[in-house]
Amino acid sequence: MEPSQVAVIGSGLIGRSWAMVFAAGGFKVKLYDVAQQQLTSALENIRKQMKELEESKSLKGALSTEQQLALISTCTDLKAAVEGATFIQECIPENLELKRKIFGQLDLIADDNVILSSSTSCLLPSKLFTGLKHVKQCIVSHPVNPPYFVPLVEIVPHPETDPSTTERTYALMKQIGQSPVKLNREIEGFVLNRLQYAVISEAWRLVGDGVISPTDLDLVMSDGLGMRYAFIGPLETMHLNAEGISNYCERYREGMKLVLNTFGPVPEFSGEIEEKINQAISEKIPVVPEVLGARRNWRDECLTSLAKMKKQMKSD
Repeated sequence: MEPSQVAVIGSGLIGRSWAMVFAAGGFKVKLYDVAQQQLTSALENIRKQMKELEESKSLKGALSTEQQLALISTCTDLKAAVEGATFIQECIPENLELKRKIFGQLDLIADDNVILSSSTSCLLPSKLFTGLKHVKQCIVSHPVNPPYFVPLVEIVPHPETDPSTTERTYALMKQIGQSPVKLNREIEGFVLNRLQYAVISEAWRLVGDGVISPTDLDLVMSDGLGMRYAFIGPLETMHLNAEGISNYCERYREGMKLVLNTFGPVPEFSGEIEEKINQAISEKIPVVPEVLGARRNWRDECLTSLAKMKKQMKSD
């Protein structure tokens, strides 16, 4: 049987990663961009990454690197790129005007069965898709950067999205090995970034108030909260840290409210505190392309190892 085909619109970091995820799942991938040179560079990067993953025995899927690469082709013509696709994943820069333009073009050439999906991390579906003829087929599938190493995908519907679009997208993400979650309605920041920004905001205030250094703050997460959150979420943590959720609330609700009432206003994320944090983190990881690249590679290797361990633990 011929493998199903998807189209990935945009060949930047997220687009390349999506192409690898879909190819690992056995899908034919048409990778689209406006410039052939960008696509040539993207394919070279994908090949390099896949070879390294194969050598470290971290390549996803049952197919070899060459088999997966054979599933990926490139295209500079949008209509040709989406022809035959059952799913289209948009991955262009996070700019509302640009995204609305590309979805307007896709709306004119899409059939009534293809799903039109966006990788946006913060633009609401109602801002992206309202007014499109195929709005019932539109949805946000927000990955976590980098999608190849972090499986979560937030599936966020437009108010007019057909429930079957949500279910088909959810099933597809499960099929290619991602971990999809369904939001019942759109909300600013979706869920992941709302949680992330809450942590960042309080981290910023604690450093700004002189309570803790930037490097020690990060240690609180990496060697403290993050150890648990790599396997279980905050609600299950509450459940296990007492005799269930109700018992946890009975024990700690007053203390939680007391602490939460001391939280300050939303930071500006600028000025002296920005300089202080930037200096501390830059001393640890200098803002030099080679150093940042090496640290990102180390991060991805850690994520790969963690994913392997979690998979093994689930199968035991």
